[in-house]
Amino acid sequence: MAAAANFSAIPDGLKSQIKKFRFRKEKTIAARILKINAETDEVEMETELEDCSLEEIQEEICEHQPRYIIISYKYAHDDGRLSYPFFFVFYSPRGCNIEQRMRYAGTKGKLQEELGVTKSLDIEDLEEDGLTTEVLDSKMKLFT
Repeated sequence: MAAAANFSAIPDGLKSQIKKFRFRKEKTIAARILKINAETDEVEMETELEDCSLEEIQEEICEHQPRYIIISYKYAHDDGRLSYPFFFVFYSPRGCNIEQRMRYAGTKGKLQEELGVTKSLDIEDLEEDGLTTEVLDSKMKLFT
């Protein structure tokens, strides 16, 4: 029960990796999938994807365990400009272990703050609420 009140550690090395990722020069969609290591209780990099589609990102996500996904997204504004917003996605599938779900939920805000990500999205079902262009574009319209 006490585990819910504790936060998982966010190593400085991971913060540096995400900062470097955030300021990358490539003009493609890319993602970093993060997980909490059950043995060390630290947030760590699970997968790094470059020049990928949103569908490829979804295919890499573990369907039965929570994950954090950081996405550098290619967004076309109504006036034709392109920008590359940074999204934080919290994936917490329905039916997964409640302790895991609480651990990830408890660390989510701290991780978001540490990484400086303001655009966020929570997903419980990849089939219903998946990472689609429509979902991310509609989220972007809230920020523009």
